[in-house]
Amino acid sequence: MSSPRGSAAPLAPSPPRADTSAPVGRFGALAGWAQRHRWAALVLWVAVVAAITLGSTAAGSAYKNDFSLPGTDSQAAADLFKKHGSDQAGDSVEIVFKDTAGVESAQGRVEPMLAEVKQMAGVADVRSPFADASAVSKDGTIAYASVTLVGKTEEVPKEDVAKVIDVAQSIATEHLQVEVGGEAARNAEDQSAPTAELAGVVAALVILVLLFGSLLAASLPLLTALFAVGGAIGLIALASHIFTVADFTPPILMLVGLGVGVDYALLIFYRYRHEILAGVQPAEAGRKALDSAGRTVFFAGCTVIVALLGLVALGLGSLQGIALAVAITVLVTMAASLVLLPALLALFGERTQRHVLEQQAKTTKKGKTEGNRWRAMARAVQRRPVPTLLVGVIALLALSAPALGMRLGFADSGNDPKNTTSRHAYDLLAEGFGPGFNGPLVVLVKGDQEAGRTVQAKLATTDGVAEASPAIPSQDGALSTVFVYPTTSPQAEGTVDLVHHLRDDVAPPLEHTTGAEVLVGGATAASQDVSETLANRLPLFVAVVVGVSSLLLLLVFRSIWIPIKAAILNLLSISAALGVITLVFQHGWFGAQPGPVEAFIPALIFAIVFGLSMDYEVFLVSRIHEEWTRTKDPSQSVREGLAATGKVITAAAAIMMFVFGAFVLSSDRMLQQFGLGLAVAILLDAVVIRCLIVPAVMQMLGKWAWWLPARLARKLPKVSIERPEHC
Repeated sequence: MSSPRGSAAPLAPSPPRADTSAPVGRFGALAGWAQRHRWAALVLWVAVVAAITLGSTAAGSAYKNDFSLPGTDSQAAADLFKKHGSDQAGDSVEIVFKDTAGVESAQGRVEPMLAEVKQMAGVADVRSPFADASAVSKDGTIAYASVTLVGKTEEVPKEDVAKVIDVAQSIATEHLQVEVGGEAARNAEDQSAPTAELAGVVAALVILVLLFGSLLAASLPLLTALFAVGGAIGLIALASHIFTVADFTPPILMLVGLGVGVDYALLIFYRYRHEILAGVQPAEAGRKALDSAGRTVFFAGCTVIVALLGLVALGLGSLQGIALAVAITVLVTMAASLVLLPALLALFGERTQRHVLEQQAKTTKKGKTEGNRWRAMARAVQRRPVPTLLVGVIALLALSAPALGMRLGFADSGNDPKNTTSRHAYDLLAEGFGPGFNGPLVVLVKGDQEAGRTVQAKLATTDGVAEASPAIPSQDGALSTVFVYPTTSPQAEGTVDLVHHLRDDVAPPLEHTTGAEVLVGGATAASQDVSETLANRLPLFVAVVVGVSSLLLLLVFRSIWIPIKAAILNLLSISAALGVITLVFQHGWFGAQPGPVEAFIPALIFAIVFGLSMDYEVFLVSRIHEEWTRTKDPSQSVREGLAATGKVITAAAAIMMFVFGAFVLSSDRMLQQFGLGLAVAILLDAVVIRCLIVPAVMQMLGKWAWWLPARLARKLPKVSIERPEHC
């Protein structure tokens, strides 16, 4: 591609050149097919998306959460519960009552309501507070009824639990407060409107209009992304009948698909625009854009997919489902950018060409040259590469530091918005029965009832335990269950320490004395098991993804230092994003509810951001490499590479930031953390790393940036993401 070099004169619009006979690569050939069969390609995409949408609507979705983790005490306890028919095999919700005059005065209203709930779908049993003195607070103003469900939370339809909430709250009066708590109640509450998705679309459109100065030019990348996301959502809904896909996956894949789809289409469209400015006719410009930027998109998309599929190795069902869903979304958006976008460009090619040339003429008339500001910034960095590098790296390390103290876990009702019934129930139970009541540990004793009583007596006197319930035998008498209430809240470090203490110090002597097997389970212990397992497996996952990505970069750029630089800088941007998440959500900055960072967040953010960072890395470095191949001047190559890509990388990053940042508008704590982490990582990657640190490092390396040992060069296959002819 012809672009201004050094202090060249402003680029004036060139008259369209005739098509040349330059060699065309596979991606250019794909673009040529889409251009020649533009209507067929468009109709095919519309038909496929329509068929998928109709099919998924007819079949419905089968989203389900699976937090099982074989090999842990909590999972072993859950399996034994189910095997021996324990009454505690199903999860439960609590209907909580508060009456300042005493809950006994409301018994006439409460008992009929509980009798109705017991007959409802999804309910296995109901235990009234008036039949259990321990279910009433000491001052008599707060009580709770336990509603045992027919299965785990993810197995009971949300609609059934929502009906239980409605029936329970129907008896509330001015003096009687009725709230419903528990994980199933949290999941059943109404979801917020799709504010985040709408905000992301609007933000993307505004930025694209500002970038191109045309609604038509702006709409092409956005339309491509929307088509891709529409198809992906239907595919994932159908896939949920075969694979385990968590119910919180759709908003994640919608926003990731929108961000990635616009990003990919924008990179291709921007290269197409450059070709038009160089005087190339629209059809040839489309082929050249696909042969260069299209290759970049394909490489970057494959890197994202590889990183996401690496999550499968972590062994957690719901995380595997999310990885599969987002990987399919990225695959569909990549296909849309490589097939649908060229067809749209062919359809609107002349109008787009006319507008691009008019915009350039206006810019030239004002005496401006596109890319000059980026050249000037590159020169400033090249004059002082070491200070620039040090400032950038120190800033990223400072932001990364809080991540060293990051504590993983899962949000509970105590993190819910204050206007939800699950949060009200949580607060009432903590007020009436102590902070640990909301996160009881379920201790299972596999042995006779005498062993159960012995274990219960020891647990009741253990430090950190506020109360231990009587040992409850299972239906076949083979198990006993003791509910242990910590003195600390479910997310407190004291509760984490108590779980380890019970398993490591208390259970072994009891097993030796009684001959029974003692397991510590329940939702609180299971959350801890999942968090610790993910934390332990994360380093191996990171190593595999970084290794595979670095190998791909080594093959593409035939350089030792390019992949090393990319890996280190990508890890820095991700760790800085995790540091920001830790400050905001763990330490409660900016008014956030303090608590642990969701256990899924580090792995998800790493997989997605590491892959997306490759977009900008490959797009920038490939343009630098084109200039290096043509001039063999390392300094000029960096300047021209940044001048050609700085604007589009910044615009693409801005779109991604707004799209991902829209997650923060969600009421779900995990989505808020996910959105903030992705937005911060993309911001740092595009601004600090691509625009400052990479030019500084490339300037310091000089020609050594492209060094590859001769022996290794002979053994490596040749892979190129640049089009056959260089511009």
